Amino acid sequence: MTTVMHTIPKPRRERPKVQAILFTAGGRLFAVAADAVHEIRSADSLAGSAVEISQSPVQKVKHFVHRGARVYFVVNSCVHFGLRPTRPRLVLILRGCPAAVLVDKIERMENIPAPSPLPFAFRGLEREWYLGLAQIDDQLIPVVDPAGFLSNAELTELNATLRRAEAGANQELQGART
Repeated sequence: MTTVMHTIPKPRRERPKVQAILFTAGGRLFAVAADAVHEIRSADSLAGSAVEISQSPVQKVKHFVHRGARVYFVVNSCVHFGLRPTRPRLVLILRGCPAAVLVDKIERMENIPAPSPLPFAFRGLEREWYLGLAQIDDQLIPVVDPAGFLSNAELTELNATLRRAEAGANQELQGART
């Protein structure tokens, strides 16, 4: 008597999915977790509320905006990623960090696989900028770490610049009253 062994194939463990916003900057495609974005606005809508930072210590930040009680530093994504400059049309106001990021356009929202770790070839600032890579269709797309748009050192410099500017404005105001 012969027995036939049936092997049951192991189910493929599928990677968890993440709802992401796919956006372009400098003609390149990036992804960011949708829950990391508080609001998407037209860059033109910031024109009236954005305040210029004269002599900004951080090249990629030239403005800041007040949204409620919070201050957001406006980061030019092309400068941040070292890409060719474009005229950004949208701004992503991030949740959980004081950055509003200028981007070219939103491509779409999509459920993407959780990002794979960065290969060891990524050695520099990219390790701070990206959470990992996601494969969508036949493309590998960097998944942006929202906290990577402004380092702690950059935030310290920008906040110090704002405090100095506010102190100077207060002195001017008091001088005008006397």
